[in-house]
Amino acid sequence: MNSISIQVPSLAENIRMIESFIDNAKERFHLDDDIYGNIMIAVTEAVNNAIKHGNSNDKSKNVLLSLSLQDSMIKFIVKDEGTGFDYGNLPDPTSPENLEKPGGRGIFLMRHLSDEVKFKEEGRIVELSFYMNA
Repeated sequence: MNSISIQVPSLAENIRMIESFIDNAKERFHLDDDIYGNIMIAVTEAVNNAIKHGNSNDKSKNVLLSLSLQDSMIKFIVKDEGTGFDYGNLPDPTSPENLEKPGGRGIFLMRHLSDEVKFKEEGRIVELSFYMNA
């Protein structure tokens, strides 16, 4: 099984390093453009949430991103050092009272762009899986 990972301090500007990591994965694992676009948005969103909400922008806390390849699936795991959150009880960003609110769309996007989203350890870990065209 192929797997690689990167760990970054919780600073918004480190999203650039995450984007480079995903670009490298695209080359290394020959990801096609449509899955690559979904991965880029969903994974950077997950890392952003981990930095901002999970670790409260505390640069002494890290976010770990790893990816593994299993058969026809690529799985990204984002882990923060925060206290977790109630991922089962999130407001729906598409309901009328939430349409105008900034934010609140990250997990919604992740669920729509990934083939599978799992939360573990009270939400400190999010797994995003994408099926690759064989």
